[in-house]
Amino acid sequence: MTLTRGAFDRFEYDRMVVLFSMMNDEVEIPCAISTDALDSMENSGRIAPAQRAAQFERLRVRIEACAIRKFQLSEFEGKPPGLILRTTDFR
Repeated sequence: MTLTRGAFDRFEYDRMVVLFSMMNDEVEIPCAISTDALDSMENSGRIAPAQRAAQFERLRVRIEACAIRKFQLSEFEGKPPGLILRTTDFR
């Protein structure tokens, strides 16, 4: 099975992550990507919190491809289990 696009959730400032989901058939898989990973992918400095959703959308195809790879490798973390994408996942 492969994951499909879920929903953008929000930018969580306290954890410096963007939360989103992917779908495994009807099951929602919680996901997060660090702001460091986002900024590294664009070779940019820190951007304003209000711009994180737009940044996520610009990079969404690459983000989702990485989430699919981690899902296929069963690289789940946390409780409930989800996928966390970091800078090292995009090297």
